[in-house]
Amino acid sequence: MIARGVLSGAIGALLAFLCARPCAEPVIGRAIAFEDGRTDAENAHGVHEHGAELFTREVQANAGLGFGVLIFGVAMGAPFAVLFCVAAPRARGVGTRGLSVLLAAAAFGAVYLVPFVKYPPNPPAVGQSDTIGARTGWYLVLLLASVVLAIAAVWLARRLATRVGRWNGSLVAAGAYLVATAVVAVLLPSVDETPGPLRDNSGAIVYPGFPADVLYEFRLLSLATQLVLWATIGLVFATLAGRLLGERPSAGRAVSDAV
Repeated sequence: MIARGVLSGAIGALLAFLCARPCAEPVIGRAIAFEDGRTDAENAHGVHEHGAELFTREVQANAGLGFGVLIFGVAMGAPFAVLFCVAAPRARGVGTRGLSVLLAAAAFGAVYLVPFVKYPPNPPAVGQSDTIGARTGWYLVLLLASVVLAIAAVWLARRLATRVGRWNGSLVAAGAYLVATAVVAVLLPSVDETPGPLRDNSGAIVYPGFPADVLYEFRLLSLATQLVLWATIGLVFATLAGRLLGERPSAGRAVSDAV
């Protein structure tokens, strides 16, 4: 099962790379061009000495991006399979394939979508180097809180199912999760480090602020890439696990035997 999860993550990473490479790289290139132009404008003589790059842009855009997405996909696929094995014996009335799709949707929401709303990803030139540690820490705090609260919501839904029914219990648990994550997000510090217009001593604009369309497109493409990754993991794992276990009522016992 874990091997099938890893394979699902690798396939999802491949499709995510094929989505990100032709779409996101031009946007990143525009962000880097803005960063270089602003650095030149900040220099009194309009000259900026570029440091030597450890990896060229071509390597970063191809091998670097592909390898990074592959590592992330595999790293998500393995625990996804473990989560499936834990949830399958407790999932009643949900088939193997349906459970895989539901878990992938929940993982996408808890692991990526909720932190995305508070701390969306930024392209180059957005953000300050001396605050990256703090911003990363706040993001991880929200990510961990989202995952923990999602697990608590599942527990709450199971407890309420015997009292108010499965549907009503699920709605109450989902509402409680949304409220709790919203409270955590509000309590965490906000980050707004998008560069504004560069002005000279007289107040005249010598270089414009970061283009809003570039920021919007980058974040939208990042969201789309993650959506492709998680959708593929859920669908591919549903097919692989379904073939291994079969759509039998005793899915929980079949998972235990397969593991």
